[in-house]
Amino acid sequence: MALKVYNTLTRELEAFTPLEEGRVRAYVCGLTVYDDMHIGHARTYLAFDVIFRYLKYRGYELSHVQNITDVDDKIIRRAGERGVDPLELASMYADRAAEDRRELGLLEADDYPRVSENIEEIIGAVETLVGKGCAYEVGGDVYFSVESHPEYGRLSNQDVEQLVEHRIEHDPGKRSPVDFALWKSVGEDEPGFESPWGRGRPGWHIECSAMSRKCLGDRIDIHGGALDLIFPHHENEIAQSESLTGGKPFVRYWLHTGFLQSSGEKMSKSLGNILPVREFLKFHSRDALRLFILQTHYRSPVDYSEDNIASAEQAVARLRNYRKKLGENLDDAGEDGGNSAGKMSEELRENFISHMDNDFNTPQAMAAVFETLRDINTLLEGGGQSRKSIENSIRIFDELMSVTGLDVEYDTVTLKDDERYLMEERNRHRREKNYVEADRIRDLLLERGIRVVDRKDGTTVAERT
Repeated sequence: MALKVYNTLTRELEAFTPLEEGRVRAYVCGLTVYDDMHIGHARTYLAFDVIFRYLKYRGYELSHVQNITDVDDKIIRRAGERGVDPLELASMYADRAAEDRRELGLLEADDYPRVSENIEEIIGAVETLVGKGCAYEVGGDVYFSVESHPEYGRLSNQDVEQLVEHRIEHDPGKRSPVDFALWKSVGEDEPGFESPWGRGRPGWHIECSAMSRKCLGDRIDIHGGALDLIFPHHENEIAQSESLTGGKPFVRYWLHTGFLQSSGEKMSKSLGNILPVREFLKFHSRDALRLFILQTHYRSPVDYSEDNIASAEQAVARLRNYRKKLGENLDDAGEDGGNSAGKMSEELRENFISHMDNDFNTPQAMAAVFETLRDINTLLEGGGQSRKSIENSIRIFDELMSVTGLDVEYDTVTLKDDERYLMEERNRHRREKNYVEADRIRDLLLERGIRVVDRKDGTTVAERT
């Protein structure tokens, strides 16, 4: 089955055909860096991480860009509260976000463009829109004229006339209540940048249009973000970008993730129910969070609870125990024997791909993994599998786990939280080839009575001495 994805723009499941054969250009809206990344953000980034891993697994060359909004009213307010420079505050939180991405095991994007470093491109985009008659200046502010883009509202399925009727506040300088800011004037004592319209700051929406165009070109294959970005942010991006390019379709496929919820409510800073990523990782493994996210389809809401995370931890342990068991059976296997495990693993790969080809259906893909895991575990209890059969099972399992991004190299069933953290840190240092630090942590664990064994099949096993 060919890969199909749900396109928010058409509200249909469509065959995935990128603009350029074999290559995917993708843009995912990033953080406004006035605070730490929370697990609501992580839900979106983990979902797209698996989507991008799968596209690469299927042979696509991926160009992935994720912006960093480091010029924003929220940043300026937070900096004022703390008595620090806004760009310094934003830079600090951008660095912390990079640390969080690494700790979550996210694939790095090809570029993380910052608004502060692309002001020239943003001003150029606004000038072009004004020159085309799609935008106008009023007292140092520049607005996009929504009526200049006849298809406005298509992505969010909204009627412009109804939007006008329901708009309560109306800036008298705007031609229409639904026109939105491309450039906002500021006083001389406020943070801002010089422009043809005076000192000011860019509007939120034009930033992404300018930076995606600079990094990926006029048209892209995938534009992603959470559901709450559909309107107005992504709707406005379409209007801007397609006006800039003379009507070229901006995005081939719009993909949006459902919310991470707590007790049925969206997790957000405004509601005060957020949990920072780094706080979560003090008590839980990153793989538990990743598997928890994978167990729900990326477009559906997912309800966070400590019980759900505990269940995910147990499920990760089952994956690691299975991988460990395969390694142990490989040590004892001979050349002769059955091939049932290998055949079952090959069927698993086919089922896994089939589910992922259906709009990246990770819950069904993971259900297939656990079902096969159970059956092969039962088979291994009876013994008699050939070395080739087990090697095939290991290869396929590792292959599929690399798509999910789950780290199943060692068994943490008997480890305490702080011991698990040390194991994860050692594993990270091994991946980064920092073997001196990896050996230091291994010795520290041994002092605590935990022997770490790196097996020849690639797994790492922790055992109490």
